[in-house]
Amino acid sequence: MSRPRSQAEYLARLVPPSVAGLNRRSLLAGAAGAGALLGTGLLAGCGGSDSDSGAGSKTVSLGSNASDPTPKDVLAKVAAGFQSSSGVQVAINTVDHNTFQENINNYLQGKPDDVFTWFAGYRMRFFAARGLAGDVSDVWTKLSGFSDAFKKASTGDDGKQYFVPASYYPWAVFYRKSVWQQHGYQEPKTLDDFNALGAQMKKDGLNPIAFADKDGWPAMGTFDILNLRINGYQFHVDLMAGKEAWTSDKVKKVFDTWAGLLPLHQPDALGRTWQEAAQSLQQKKSGMYLLGLFVAQQFNDNEQDDIDFFTFPEIDSTIGAKALDAPIDGYMMARKPKSEANAKKLLEYIGGVDAANIILKNDPGTLVANTGADTSGYTALKKKAAELVGSATEIAQFLDRDTRPDFASTVMIPALQQFIKNPKDIGGLLTSIENQKKSIFTS
Repeated sequence: MSRPRSQAEYLARLVPPSVAGLNRRSLLAGAAGAGALLGTGLLAGCGGSDSDSGAGSKTVSLGSNASDPTPKDVLAKVAAGFQSSSGVQVAINTVDHNTFQENINNYLQGKPDDVFTWFAGYRMRFFAARGLAGDVSDVWTKLSGFSDAFKKASTGDDGKQYFVPASYYPWAVFYRKSVWQQHGYQEPKTLDDFNALGAQMKKDGLNPIAFADKDGWPAMGTFDILNLRINGYQFHVDLMAGKEAWTSDKVKKVFDTWAGLLPLHQPDALGRTWQEAAQSLQQKKSGMYLLGLFVAQQFNDNEQDDIDFFTFPEIDSTIGAKALDAPIDGYMMARKPKSEANAKKLLEYIGGVDAANIILKNDPGTLVANTGADTSGYTALKKKAAELVGSATEIAQFLDRDTRPDFASTVMIPALQQFIKNPKDIGGLLTSIENQKKSIFTS
């Protein structure tokens, strides 16, 4: 559930243009690149050749980016649970998180593992559309405990499912209950309410909205939620996929609205990390903070019960306030797994209640996607977060997951930082974004 600590780490986690783009050059280089990776063991899959049937096999391979100690241990326990219930042994191929992402394209074009860890939304659809992932729609017919929004986030452009969710975390507006009780604040239901609340917080000597964008990605969350509230989920994902124009009146309205809210934001955001902004909320210097659930990491154990949140309020009554950012991590299947039957058995198990309960027992900091899991150990904050996501009509994956990583890193980071620094030339900014988008999405 953690976010990168610095802009350098953030950029390292994004798939480079040569990987994400899958342009003519990368297609031509694919076979050679995959061979080189296999030769070095950098991201070598355990999958077999295309001719392998896997009939009667009692093994399945799993490519994993869960290289940190806790998630690595949890996945091993999930694999052990699957083996115990099915008799099928899981060979886990764990690769450093960044290395996994940086080499995913060549990996999938070579001989990938039968099942591999990945992300919902655009990053899933990208590889599904290029025939580099297997259709798992029949697995979904055996799954339960997932909302329609989770299924939508697991569905490719062709209407088939290519992804099984495991865990997630939502974005919302967080605050300290004690501060709000002291001043008599109420959760806003509309943008007018939100503005009025911010104005009152200013009068009370608070920074209305804690804000930071030194590391480049936090402001993406503000853009996402405003676009979702003003233009709706479908326009948002189409814009992220390069199908809509950044110069449209719809996008201009998002930035105009944001410009009106900027005076409520903590000043000098470009020199502040998200942790520092979270500390201003923790220290009761700021009244609200739009961020992911990981904001709770910055609070002491005895302060956890003082944290609450609300989803960003409605802006257009015809669109409502049911869509939100909630990045989802999970699993996909290779396009031609060595053992398709075992791969689908593993995915069905991973998407089931037993696997979710293993995750919850061994990683209490995680929110599991399956609503049938035993969440009795959740804190009040996590229970509310799960309810929020469960009630969402659509789930966006956050800007840097919903679009091409090269567009996110080379275009949107500097563009949003430029806007924060000088919000007056919105037209010029959007023209620049659109021109760069055309260049990147047509490469």
